[in-house]
Amino acid sequence: MKEAISSAGAPKAIGPYSQAVRAGQLLFLSGQVALDPATGQMVEGGIAEQTRRVFENLAAVLAAAGRSFADVVRTTVFLADMNDFVAMNEIYGQYFKEPYPARATVQVARLPKDARVEIDLIASFD
Repeated sequence: MKEAISSAGAPKAIGPYSQAVRAGQLLFLSGQVALDPATGQMVEGGIAEQTRRVFENLAAVLAAAGRSFADVVRTTVFLADMNDFVAMNEIYGQYFKEPYPARATVQVARLPKDARVEIDLIASFD
C-alpha cells in the first residue's frame, strides 16, 4: 500500500511524480531543487541560498506527512559542482542532529532548472 503526500509549501511536481510517497513505515521524498513555491522560480543567490530553499521545501513535505528532519534516515545530495560541497555541507549540517542520516553526495552533469543542488531523502515512521 502506498500513499502520495504533498504540500503547498513546496513546489508542485514538474512531471509525473509525487512530492513524497509513504510505503509502510517509510516516507520517500522526491528530489527538491531551490524553487520558491510561491513564484515557481529559482531563488536568487548561490549554493548557500539554494541549499536553504531546498531544505525549506523538504521541511514542508515532511511536515505534510507529520515528520521532521529528526525522522530522516537517508539522503542523497546531487551537486552541479563538487566545489560547492563545503558550502552546501555547512547549511546541511544545520538541519540534522546526531545520529545523522546516511548520505551519498554526487556531482552530476546538470540538474532541473539548472539548479546547483538537489536533495532527496527517506524518512521513517518508526
